[in-house]
Amino acid sequence: MAKPSDTSSSLTDPSVDDAPVLHVDLDAFFASVEILDDPSLRGKPVAVGGAGDRGVVASASYEARRYGVRSAMPSVVARRKCPDLVILPGRFDRYEEYSQRFHAIVYDLTPTFEPLGLDEVFADLSSLGRMNVRPLAAAENLRRRILDELGILSGVGLGPNKLFAKLASKRSKPTIRDGELIPGPGVVYVDPATREQWLQELPVRALWGVGPATSERLERLGLTMVRDLAAVDESTLRYHFGPAMAASLAAMARGEDARAVNATRVNKSIGHEETFASSLVGPSEVAAALRRHAGVVARALRSSNQVAHTISVVLRFDDLSTVRRSQTLSFGVDDDVALGAVAEALGESITLSGAVRLAGVSTSSLRPREGNQVQLSFDLPAASTPSAIDASREAQATRAALRDAIDDLRSRFGRSVIAQGRDLVGSDVAVERQRGSHAFGPENPRPEEY
Repeated sequence: MAKPSDTSSSLTDPSVDDAPVLHVDLDAFFASVEILDDPSLRGKPVAVGGAGDRGVVASASYEARRYGVRSAMPSVVARRKCPDLVILPGRFDRYEEYSQRFHAIVYDLTPTFEPLGLDEVFADLSSLGRMNVRPLAAAENLRRRILDELGILSGVGLGPNKLFAKLASKRSKPTIRDGELIPGPGVVYVDPATREQWLQELPVRALWGVGPATSERLERLGLTMVRDLAAVDESTLRYHFGPAMAASLAAMARGEDARAVNATRVNKSIGHEETFASSLVGPSEVAAALRRHAGVVARALRSSNQVAHTISVVLRFDDLSTVRRSQTLSFGVDDDVALGAVAEALGESITLSGAVRLAGVSTSSLRPREGNQVQLSFDLPAASTPSAIDASREAQATRAALRDAIDDLRSRFGRSVIAQGRDLVGSDVAVERQRGSHAFGPENPRPEEY
């Protein structure tokens, strides 16, 4: 249940100047979509994730959370806590559809919004002041529309900056206490008195960007609460965390957050990785997996109209040791074969010390794709004469046209509708599992009854 200060702050009628930033977060998003599509799941403990021994929970319904099931929990642990848990593999395409509808609703409020993943958005309300829009009324209407049009509950936070808006949206959501679901207020505005109270009461791990590793380092220094952090000289933080992190930690401990809502926010990296039900053995199996992941990443790059200059590969072995390799190119790529060739070469540079339980390919140093640029492809022969160069460029253009046509058909009719020859296994299409459609660990080799 929200604290009294949360409820009283939400009753305040702020102006846009008081609460220029809104944060909205959809409740149990993946699980909620699955329940909407299959009403027979309503009232049951439902999770989206990998059902296998190496799977993890990506989203859990509140019915599942009553048993202690939560995101990022290993599925084997989740099933021990809740033997009747229904674990579904997830359908990323379906979640994207709901996410686009969600973003369209937010756009009706303000075009200045910044998505965080599929189910979270920051919105800048500052331009609404001249239309006499009150933030609290706007937030309540936004939440109502999301429920009416999508059928999904959400939590909305209002504050002077991103830090407090996100903290407020978390306080707006339902909570579990002694196994019982306690409804949240739905919308929370953080007034100045509440902000000061939270800075005194919050643990450091509640701050933006303070994950488990940073939290552990702070706690080793005796800094467990935000008030402790605020009392430390920034020079001391610089010694332990470097200048950038120290400045960020010190500012947030004072309740300051200068980050603007960035409506043109683009991907900084795109990647895909998979934990296998049966570990890969030998270079050929690893290479095939890396090429498959490279294809997923290439299609994601083209979907976002970006090219990548840096390609990275990660391999994790059965002993849980992890090795990474990266290569930066002088040109940008979004081509399946080019990315696959680099990924395969990086994989070959890693000594296989045992069976591989996880493999991944990621790209960074992303740039907007400019027009119909022709990229270097690593499966074309070297061209040393003008006619050979022209033939190579023509082949590249033909390949790009085929690639775009395949992308279009797959987007309209499903990824298994068409494939290039190298994608065929017998008479079937070897359809990759794109991150999100089943990014949460493998199914068990034998079927489970869920």
